[in-house]
Amino acid sequence: MQKPAAALKVLLVEDDPNLGLLLKEYLNAKGYETTLAINGKKGYEAFSKGAFQLCILDIMMPVKDGFTLAEEIRRTDKTIPIIFLTAKSLSEDRISGFKKGGDDYITKPFNMDELLLRVKAILRRVNPDSVSNEHENKIHKIGKLRFDVTHQLLDGKDYSQKLTTKEAALLNLLCENKKDVLERSYALNKVWGDDNYFNSRSMDVYIAKLRKYLSADSKIELVNVHGKGFMLMD
Repeated sequence: MQKPAAALKVLLVEDDPNLGLLLKEYLNAKGYETTLAINGKKGYEAFSKGAFQLCILDIMMPVKDGFTLAEEIRRTDKTIPIIFLTAKSLSEDRISGFKKGGDDYITKPFNMDELLLRVKAILRRVNPDSVSNEHENKIHKIGKLRFDVTHQLLDGKDYSQKLTTKEAALLNLLCENKKDVLERSYALNKVWGDDNYFNSRSMDVYIAKLRKYLSADSKIELVNVHGKGFMLMD
């Protein structure tokens, strides 16, 4: 398959040589320019040299694990999407992954087509060339703060906070439903693609992060509506 002129660049960090090569060849065949690194140390070296649009990180790796690598990447780039690959399926591990700045979490073994669909879903939210014009220059006013959806930026007087992909998507939904209840199930399906228990736990982590960001204006409230969802008020 011929790659598009401006193929999106993916950093894949996977210590299993067979799986790593298989994933790289699969993603390349689907039109992505994929760089493979075999551990976290080499992964960060590659990240520092390249301009990537997406990171896919295994968690259990020698030299440097995927969580540590994600933290290092987030210090440099707070918005690049990160997908974790892991053999772990415990809810605590999933929550840890989201706390480290991950946008998605796929448990091994997984279907290649499922991975591709998740990659496309994330990139549609962050790549201006692949989303509809309805979000172009979309700005929400929240109290004294300003939320630029397109650039995933929350700012105000002497305040600026870059948001991750999922943080921005969730805040956008809250803004679109300001002073009304954003139902938990709707938000989970819209942002995470599934309203299962693990995603619900991770959403609570993101709500806590958004509360912290919005506390820059003390009049803004992000309220839990028991048994229903959340309400943004300013």
